[in-house]
Amino acid sequence: MAKFYDEIPLKLIEWILKQQMFWVATAALQGDGHVNVSPKGTANCFHVESPTRVWYEDLTGSGIPGNGRITILFNAFEGPPRILRLWGKGTVYEFGTPEYNEFIPLSDRKAGSRAIIVIDVHKVGTSCGFGVPFYKYETQRTVLERWCDSMEIFDRDGEARQSPPPYESEAPVKDPRGIKAWWTAENLESFDGLPGLQSAHDSSILPINTFDKKASHRSIGQIRAAAETKATERGANANAKPNSRETMRLLMAFGVGVMMTKWFHT
Repeated sequence: MAKFYDEIPLKLIEWILKQQMFWVATAALQGDGHVNVSPKGTANCFHVESPTRVWYEDLTGSGIPGNGRITILFNAFEGPPRILRLWGKGTVYEFGTPEYNEFIPLSDRKAGSRAIIVIDVHKVGTSCGFGVPFYKYETQRTVLERWCDSMEIFDRDGEARQSPPPYESEAPVKDPRGIKAWWTAENLESFDGLPGLQSAHDSSILPINTFDKKASHRSIGQIRAAAETKATERGANANAKPNSRETMRLLMAFGVGVMMTKWFHT
């Protein structure tokens, strides 16, 4: 049975903070534009500031949210079934602005972080979730942050070598391989033609991030070992042979990540 609240109950806040992913649906305040729905799965990017205000760190992608109507959706994939929706109005604070820095100091910024999306929640709803299947969480993907970091390297190196612009209104020259050039090309407006990023792409602040290449990188040997471990667990005894299909799938995933990194460095 559906239940509705004017604010987020404490027990639901605790549950929200344990979830590994959520969905964001946005729509313009007026007009006939599309309702855009996106999954978000980066660890520790969703935060509850109060029972009526939440925010998340918005990472770089092919689309861009805007100020307007927004709904956040959480699903229970493990344990008792549940669906939770947060309805509210979203406000965007872009990378490089004082408001952004109040939420995310540069020392805590994730690779690719382009904005903070703050949602003032005016309605909360839960429903049964009986139709949502069970899924076992394994780990977060690192491809997005690795890809973003591979572009931010050019912004950091290029801007660090530049002398200050002769006029305050003059923006730093963008490296075409950098993330600010990507933001300029892809994130200045939504696919409905509504305004997207307004200032992040021209910010003079270096895109410092917390991405740890070594900690997040798995070697081919580690991938094979993981595949063998899974195959052993599936087998009837400890002598079960590794699943060659599983090994190939993981190796292909590794290869795609390496190729993406090399492609963006050429």
